[in-house]
Amino acid sequence: MEKLIIIGAGVAGWTAAIYAGRASLEPLMFTGIEEGGQLMLTTDVENFPGFPEGIIGSDLVEKLKKQAERFGTRIFQKNVTGFKKIKGGYEIAVGKEKYSSKTIIISTGASARWLGLPNEKNFQGRGLHTCATCDGFFYKDKEIFVVGGGDSAMEEANFLTKFAKKVTIVHRKDTFRASKIMQEKVRKNPKIEIMLDSEITGLKGEPPLKMVTIKNAKTGKTKNYKIDGIFLAIGHIPNTAIFQGLVELDEHGFIKTDRRMRTNLPGVFAAGDVQDPIYKQAVTAAGTGCQAAMEAERYYDEVKEK
Repeated sequence: MEKLIIIGAGVAGWTAAIYAGRASLEPLMFTGIEEGGQLMLTTDVENFPGFPEGIIGSDLVEKLKKQAERFGTRIFQKNVTGFKKIKGGYEIAVGKEKYSSKTIIISTGASARWLGLPNEKNFQGRGLHTCATCDGFFYKDKEIFVVGGGDSAMEEANFLTKFAKKVTIVHRKDTFRASKIMQEKVRKNPKIEIMLDSEITGLKGEPPLKMVTIKNAKTGKTKNYKIDGIFLAIGHIPNTAIFQGLVELDEHGFIKTDRRMRTNLPGVFAAGDVQDPIYKQAVTAAGTGCQAAMEAERYYDEVKEK
């Protein structure tokens, strides 16, 4: 039986592995087929402490991975397909293979909702973004779209006016679902325009993104717009499917944790975006990864002789 298994390898998972490795927990990590998390979709990262000139998202992931390996983390680029409680710990399935551990850290992240267009992967991080805090700075004096109709879209739009020359909120329905106070802030902001009954149906550029096609939901007519960038605020889907029924989730599917990253299951901790519906930042994910690893160490020390 392992001392610790870490499921998922975004910033939270790598940080947990670094701390756990230094604590002699000999972590076994399953990164999933696409290791790295949301940072792999970001080009320049300028708000992670310690990199005054910024760093490419994939480069930061590679540095974190090497640091985790330095402290003895065993890394497998495989998807975990099952999870269950067993006597003395927990068992995970990786296809037909089974692994057991006294402690588990879940850091499987949350996947941003995308538009579902056939060529959108070409523009991810190159004109198409899901985090205004991460990438808004790169759109100084540019014209951008924000897609969505909830509070998150309103917050993103207001935030982006700090940089952009013009922000247009594009929403496929004729009314917003955002709170009244957030709608009022948007409507009072002179740099924000609103485009209702509208849906993005096409992305054009080399990349980077240069133009989008918008379809009017009521008339069915389409029109092309020159644009510098798009920020999606249509929600995130936490990657928690295999934990349903055992690990307690909130109404949106995020794992519920206390302030010490503990879930409802003894010895099971969660870190990063999978338990964070609010901030979704690399630096906050790193912090929760540290907490989860320290708590896993404490828990293991309590139960290792049992």
